[in-house]
Amino acid sequence: MTPLPETTVPETRLLPADPAGIDAAAATLARGGLVAFPTETVYGLGADAANAGAIARLYAAKGRPAFNPLIAHVADLAAARRIGRFDATAEKLAAAFWPGPLTLVLPKTADCAVAELATAGLDTVAIRVPAHPIAHALLAAFGGPVVAPSANISGHVSPTTAAHVQADLTGRIDLILDGGPVHVGVESTIVGCFDRPTLLRPGGVPSEAIEAVLGERLARPSAEAAAPSAPGMLASHYAPRAAVRLEATSLAPGEALLAFGSQTLHGADRAAAVLNLSPTGDLAEAATHLFGYLRALDAKDARAIAVMAIPHEGLGEAINDRLRRAAAPR
Repeated sequence: MTPLPETTVPETRLLPADPAGIDAAAATLARGGLVAFPTETVYGLGADAANAGAIARLYAAKGRPAFNPLIAHVADLAAARRIGRFDATAEKLAAAFWPGPLTLVLPKTADCAVAELATAGLDTVAIRVPAHPIAHALLAAFGGPVVAPSANISGHVSPTTAAHVQADLTGRIDLILDGGPVHVGVESTIVGCFDRPTLLRPGGVPSEAIEAVLGERLARPSAEAAAPSAPGMLASHYAPRAAVRLEATSLAPGEALLAFGSQTLHGADRAAAVLNLSPTGDLAEAATHLFGYLRALDAKDARAIAVMAIPHEGLGEAINDRLRRAAAPR
């Protein structure tokens, strides 16, 4: 697969996971770079969870990107509390299973640092404290949340060595932290801490162990209902209250406009509001603005949000997928 233009880097460095390598990886994350590193199960592809531009690059680097929510990895419970609101259920589960392969989906804190692109525009955030010593050292050195899906091209076998990451992502990411082979296991279990704790994805922590700690059965998402949004699931994405109209070539009275590029639409001067995802037509910039701009236009109480045409290549594929979901009948 030919690398997308926005993912190309001059050189993908391979460094040992010693103190100097970990410091270099943390510095790379801090300046918006992409770093592959070992976790308990597979190598993850990390980006600064607060940097929407870095997250857009991450989606593109994996190929055929889709804006599903990503797990924010943090060094400890104190860091987790800065981005997610813990109730009694979450506190029990964190005490029992962190660090380890359990992800909790929690309401965001008021000052949650995780970018909306990483949470797919939702009001919740998925959080995990990994147990792998190298992952933990990197997170401590970086000092903030790091999103990290598997470090491979989408659809390829998950990587368990640094060589696997090199084969897929050389030229697409900045740095690979070589911690040797990792133990291959299942992905993290995901539990939504909603009105009733809900098993969103089975994984490395058995549901029976979780139920024993909670003293109650976990709920399961209804097969008929839209599943609660979580990494690794068919997501029920944030949708504006206003109707969304795609491929707009003109604007009707009372509509807000989500623009793209330098072209202007007939009637735009009478729009309820106008926001441009990228005046220069940059798809990576558009991706960073997508969810925030939809929310901002929705707050204007427009009768509808008209969206200009956006190219389908590269990150445009994921942007258009998200917009189709927002425009679906409901």
